[in-house]
Amino acid sequence: MKRVLITGAAGFLGSHLCDLFVKEGYHVIAMDNLITGRLKNIEHLFPLENFEFHNHDVSKFVHVPGKLDYILHFASPASPIDYLKIPIQTLKVGSLGTHNLLGLARVKNARMLIASTSEVYGDPEVHPQNEEYWGNVDPIGPRGVYDEAKRFQEAMTMAYHRFHNLDTRIVRIFNTYGPRMRLNDGRVLPAFIGQALRGEDLTVFGDGKQTRSFCYVDDLIEGIYRLLHSDYTNPVNIGNPDEITIGEFAEEIIKLTGTNQKVIYKPLPLNDPKKRRPDITKAKAILDWEPKIARSEGLNLTYDYFKKLSKEELSEVDHYDFEKFIN
Repeated sequence: MKRVLITGAAGFLGSHLCDLFVKEGYHVIAMDNLITGRLKNIEHLFPLENFEFHNHDVSKFVHVPGKLDYILHFASPASPIDYLKIPIQTLKVGSLGTHNLLGLARVKNARMLIASTSEVYGDPEVHPQNEEYWGNVDPIGPRGVYDEAKRFQEAMTMAYHRFHNLDTRIVRIFNTYGPRMRLNDGRVLPAFIGQALRGEDLTVFGDGKQTRSFCYVDDLIEGIYRLLHSDYTNPVNIGNPDEITIGEFAEEIIKLTGTNQKVIYKPLPLNDPKKRRPDITKAKAILDWEPKIARSEGLNLTYDYFKKLSKEELSEVDHYDFEKFIN
């Protein structure tokens, strides 16, 4: 039985990866310090013999007994409400955590895949974003703690690949949604649905003309799995190129939820990207992958998940003062 270490395992994407690798017959070693992850995302796996969980901060030394075939490094705060509140931890997990895991991969002779992000492109001047674009990132802006952690993570990974001949993969993840997202994590989709379910007006930052491209989680996880098992070592965009403005997206959520809320507008936070759309030419050619789940289907599945949350969970809204980061 092949063994895989998944960090950030109790988070949104990490938990779905755990499900897939358990289903595929791997022994899954899940690791998370629960700073943003939730055990309820993976507790259904606890009774299984081929699953184990370790509560550990990968920014500190990581030890895993026995052989390892693969390491998937998904530990990191991934939403503005998280990384603006815990900026130092965000930088450390991208730098120290990545260094620790690369060292572990080298010792174990394991293939390592890191979760990078479309945020390495910053507020892009190239549209759609392809893997050759170097990005337009403010390293000292408020979002820089996340953007630069991921850019450093990529640089460290490629250094280990070139200098130590380590077997590595890099996935650049674009906006993803689906069950197990936190309503209070500050990302636009759970924020809109949470507001609708609580009967609040939907908050759009900026004029609503900025764009995003949303990929359903099952499609993304399939793309990551294919990349891990490919022979390609340079970064690959995984996301859905179906682009929509935030204003249009707010209207879709109102229609989806059948509510009568209004859309209210607030100033755009500093460095918030104006456009976001992946060029997935490489994913199509190298991985024979492209998203299959339409946004209408994915939104219905996601809304069904959120509707089942308790009143306590719906009310757990961690408001953050984004306005102090207004340009």
